[in-house]
Amino acid sequence: MKIQLGNTEIGLSRYLALWTMVVVVFAVQRYMNDALDGPLWSVSGYLRWSMIQWYTWAALAPLVFRLGERYPIQSPLRLRMLGMPLLASVGVTLLALVIGALVSTVFEPTSFGQQLRYYLSMHSATGLFTYWALFIIQQAMHFHAEKTRREVEASRLATELAQSRLLALKSQLQPHFLFNTLHAIMTLLDEDKVSAEDMLLRLSELLRAFLEDYDGQEISLRQELALVELYLGIQRKRFKDRLTTRIYIAPDTLDCAVPSLLLQPIVENAIRHGIGQRVGGDCIEIESRREAGTLCIDVRNRNSTLAPGPADPTGHGIGLSNTRLRLKELYGDAAQVRLDMIWPEGVACRIRVPFRELEGPDDAPEFSPEPEPA
Repeated sequence: MKIQLGNTEIGLSRYLALWTMVVVVFAVQRYMNDALDGPLWSVSGYLRWSMIQWYTWAALAPLVFRLGERYPIQSPLRLRMLGMPLLASVGVTLLALVIGALVSTVFEPTSFGQQLRYYLSMHSATGLFTYWALFIIQQAMHFHAEKTRREVEASRLATELAQSRLLALKSQLQPHFLFNTLHAIMTLLDEDKVSAEDMLLRLSELLRAFLEDYDGQEISLRQELALVELYLGIQRKRFKDRLTTRIYIAPDTLDCAVPSLLLQPIVENAIRHGIGQRVGGDCIEIESRREAGTLCIDVRNRNSTLAPGPADPTGHGIGLSNTRLRLKELYGDAAQVRLDMIWPEGVACRIRVPFRELEGPDDAPEFSPEPEPA
């Protein structure tokens, strides 16, 4: 059985145990006072009087909590706010004294009127103090519960805001990639229809993967690499023997959680700023490894360069800038992305995110990079 105190439930046995402690404390106090000055009663007599007084308040405490909820004292304090709590304190205290007097007539030869006068003279101040102590406890519990509720609500709203920002950033990536791919397919239609058809098939598979209803913003690196391989297959058809790819993946990183569509815009940038703007061939390399609690992913191309002078804080276009924003939203300062020159020529995009294996089953196809054409 439970006792309802406002929004809090407490077991009946625990509730009675708390009030029994109060009964014993005040019985001992009364006994010690009489031992110093006054006639002594029997031990059972002290316990009986203390039980009548405090078990009565134990029965009335839920009423005090309900009145505290209905007539709270709120900030800023106004005198008119004290009207109902004061009336309630007087009314409930009077009720407690009447109940105590009624129960006492069972054990005493005096009348109810005599007992009531005794309770009014001896226990009115204690009754009022008890009411306001219970009222303060109720208000403190209410404020704590309200503070907790607001913190939970604020956390939920912050999470929803972050999710909305991430979805907005993700939605900017897909049309950008789709425009570039469709442009490449249109270019190939007059030159190599077979390759154009193959690119369309790969694009349909990639778009279907984009439209899958992933739970949350993270997928496994295994899934992410499968999506990137579809994209790289499209680009290999576009650039033919000018483009080669090499992928070095540490096996213990395949199940690590990464933001969905993390690598595709980075690889797209590497191709666009390398082989897309410069003559000759290019090699795109993707490497992953674990360093302590960090997942390290490097995307390198061998046919581009960084402009001299301070690095552009926005990176190379919308792909890299949105990647920075997504990592900031998901991981805060625990993640980073930067561009570095590599020897003898080329640029490396280095991504660092917290290492955490993704929980739950992985339904993505096994990552299997296609062999390079002979």
